[in-house]
Amino acid sequence: MEENNEIIVGEEDGTRIRKETFSGFLKKNLLIILLMTSLVLGCSLGFILRLATDIEFTDDQVEYILFPGVLFLNMLKVLIIPLIASSLISGMANLDQQASGKLGSRAVIYYFLTTAIAVILGIVMVVSIKPGNINDDAEEIDRIGTSEPVDTADAFMDLLRNIFPPNIVEACMRTYKTRQIAVENEMMNKTEKVVYESSGGFEDKSNILGIVVFSVAFGIVLGRMKESGDPLRAFFNSLNEAVMQLVKVVIWVSPIGIFFLIMGKIIEMDDWAKMFSQIGMYMVTVIAGLAIHGLFILPLLYLIFVRRNPYKYLSGVTPALMTAFGTASSSATLPLTITCLEENNRIDKRVTRFVLPIGATINMDGTALYEAVAAIFIAQVNGIDLDFKDIITISITATLASVGAAGVPQAGLVTMVIVLNAVGLPAEDVTLILVIDWFLDRIRTTVNVEGDSFGAGIIAHLCRNDLAEIDASAEKLPNAYSNAGYDVIEPTFVNVDNADTKF
Repeated sequence: MEENNEIIVGEEDGTRIRKETFSGFLKKNLLIILLMTSLVLGCSLGFILRLATDIEFTDDQVEYILFPGVLFLNMLKVLIIPLIASSLISGMANLDQQASGKLGSRAVIYYFLTTAIAVILGIVMVVSIKPGNINDDAEEIDRIGTSEPVDTADAFMDLLRNIFPPNIVEACMRTYKTRQIAVENEMMNKTEKVVYESSGGFEDKSNILGIVVFSVAFGIVLGRMKESGDPLRAFFNSLNEAVMQLVKVVIWVSPIGIFFLIMGKIIEMDDWAKMFSQIGMYMVTVIAGLAIHGLFILPLLYLIFVRRNPYKYLSGVTPALMTAFGTASSSATLPLTITCLEENNRIDKRVTRFVLPIGATINMDGTALYEAVAAIFIAQVNGIDLDFKDIITISITATLASVGAAGVPQAGLVTMVIVLNAVGLPAEDVTLILVIDWFLDRIRTTVNVEGDSFGAGIIAHLCRNDLAEIDASAEKLPNAYSNAGYDVIEPTFVNVDNADTKF
């Protein structure tokens, strides 16, 4: 009888343990499960409504479907500037000069290394597969939209202008851009060549690059001020933590927003069969290149430097990757990327809040690969043979142009024109690939975010001894603000009556 009781108790304990294990797994991975469900449901319902029914959606109806997703994007975008500014300033202010120099130099080397690898991979893929040789006549591919004329010199000068904005408050709302305006004169009636003149001015779009540069410089100066900079350092530490708390709330809205964004974009697409028949091989080339870079090359770099399982590390960033695919914006995904790396992968805050904001702005592996493939694809469609010098030019231009691509949807199309101009290809042929760019943009954004995430892990591993030394030296200091762990203690001020007053 006693044995039976023991057996019964054992079975009850086993059932309870299994239930606790399942509930723990569900609690830990609930967000990932919801995001995967929203992606599958959004794609499935979108294709069903687009292909399996005769319903013709108007532009207004598509806008209504996209509306919840737009609200979700706005929730993320409103956090971008306070997150970038507070994270970079607090991160730089809590690092000494030597550590910040190592972090910055290693981050830049990693960014350019992975971007160069992505460009070379893209060129090898497009030269090997030759997706543009399938269609002998470029006119067989439908063109959509119009291409914007871009002057390469003006584009790079705009990049420098935006790196050093004249007003940091204005940089939060406006960015400088030079556009090419067609000049009307008497000679235009005698020649088909259109003459353009440059016209520059500020446009309503945040200058993220200028904010990043200012925040880094401000943080470095604040770190050198030592005790006199403690109150301001504590303010940015607290601001950063407050923004991260808001991010944790917005994260749980992401499954709803991504569901409507994906479904709306699929419904918006007109003729899938015709699109695949025309530029299917181009899509295959880009997606295959991005898959190789994201699933093999980036994990291999992480394995070489960190000596740990890269796919286990990648699983911790899954919510950020899904959000990147849904929003097509690495900047909008930035808050979620920081949260995933700090909470799931236990990456040091000083690394994530320095490396990731910069990476979301200038590290565009997927965009660089896409631009290299697209440029050579357009040359193949037009029957233009590119020599070795042209290939090298595309490599260098695509690498540099991707740095100037803002982390917003379809920003790569603008820099794409710069790459085409560099090798004398017709810029108007960018309209050949516009029809599928919205989809490829989501995949390359996912690779961009993945590259930033692996970069943070690699740099955190390489700088672990330097950060440990800072922590050890900070423990010996009586000043609480010198602690790099973002611990904030209420400051004490002395009033005229020599009585301690706390604010």
